Amino acid sequence: MELIAETEITCPHCGGSFPLEIDTSQAEQSIIEDCTVCCRPIALTIRCRPGVVVNLVTVDV
Repeated sequence: MELIAETEITCPHCGGSFPLEIDTSQAEQSIIEDCTVCCRPIALTIRCRPGVVVNLVTVDV
């Protein structure tokens, strides 16, 4: 089973979209990722099942 899932992120700052690979081996995680469009930080809260992103919430930092 592939535990890395690619998902599309929409930046809450600039509205740009970019792909992000998520390690779904953890059921819940919080990370900060920089937007690849405007470079501003985004706080992500991610809920997963192995191989699947169930829920992803983005918040500007």
